[in-house]
Amino acid sequence: MITPKEIKDKTERKYISFFLPSLVENKPFEKLVIRSDKTYTKSSLPEFEKEIQQIISQSKEKKGFGYSLEFQQVKTKSLGLQDLPTSIFFDNEKDLLKYLGKEIEVELFKTNVTTIIKAFPELKDWIIKNPIKVINNQAEWVNILKVCGYFKQNPKPNLYIRELPIKVHTKFIERNLGLIKELLNILISEHLNNEEKEFEKRFNLKFTEPQIRFKVLDIAIAEKFFSGIDDIAIPVSQFETLNLPIKKVLVVENKTTLYTTLTLPKMNDAVAIFGSGYSVYNLKNVQWFANLDLLYWGDIDAQGFEILSQFRGYFQQTKSVLMDSETFEKFFENDSGSQTNICTLPNLTEDEQKLYETLKTNNWRLEQEKIPYDYVNLFFGNEIPAT
Repeated sequence: MITPKEIKDKTERKYISFFLPSLVENKPFEKLVIRSDKTYTKSSLPEFEKEIQQIISQSKEKKGFGYSLEFQQVKTKSLGLQDLPTSIFFDNEKDLLKYLGKEIEVELFKTNVTTIIKAFPELKDWIIKNPIKVINNQAEWVNILKVCGYFKQNPKPNLYIRELPIKVHTKFIERNLGLIKELLNILISEHLNNEEKEFEKRFNLKFTEPQIRFKVLDIAIAEKFFSGIDDIAIPVSQFETLNLPIKKVLVVENKTTLYTTLTLPKMNDAVAIFGSGYSVYNLKNVQWFANLDLLYWGDIDAQGFEILSQFRGYFQQTKSVLMDSETFEKFFENDSGSQTNICTLPNLTEDEQKLYETLKTNNWRLEQEKIPYDYVNLFFGNEIPAT
């Protein structure tokens, strides 16, 4: 049989899914029915009566507000004829709100709904679908609407978020990005960069670009183009425009490995790049990579091969280095990796796919930093001679 707690929980859900949207649509209150479980669990009459009394004790009949009950005489298997509650319902809005303790909340909700729709009538459907978001942000709507109003008037600001001339706290937009994004998707839909997910890019704002960290492995190039500096970090857009006389690029997964690339055997016409895991995404539009020898060196684990597949998806000529079964078997120290839900990778060779499956099945990992420098230097000295 339904319990008082179950009645409360079901009423809470109806309040959100049915009652609040009806207020937005200005519908008169309709009898709100809570479906009851007509089965019973007690086999003795005293226990059965106790269940019934628990339900009645929280009803309007006993408390003067809340849900009403309708009973029907039912023939039970072990207790004979008994009166079971067949209908649980709220007659009016006052009973519902007092039962839930939502009187003040609803008054604030009504006020905010009026304010929002007055400012932006096109948000009415959003409110109907998301009433709880209106409630959860009840103290913020004045400032949220200020932000929406600014973007409505200036859909392409080309400013940083904290530069926007809106009279709100400098961090207000950043703290409310999710909600503001939902609203702006509706309010300025014709001005969006729909393919972009990041807030700044989507809504025509300036943003801090990711940095590409790289080391120049050819001393002559470092001296000619960077005044001898060989460890450099620049924004993606600047990296995409570089015009260096190089033939080879080595992308490494981890920062520690980048630090040691200058100990490699001499590599003329080459640079090493810190890929930073899945951040190799930032390199996908580097068009000058197209005709270069691209080498990828990552951890020998599931994620390392997933990143390799990702990078090779951008540049098909990419070759993996030091990510083979021989290296793994020689230096593996029984370290555990991270679980993955990815089933297949589209851009691996047959040998790489076989090793990937082994690593994934056993959750194994060999980090690239654990491969001894002597072995690395010997590999690069033998396999990739200076040009």
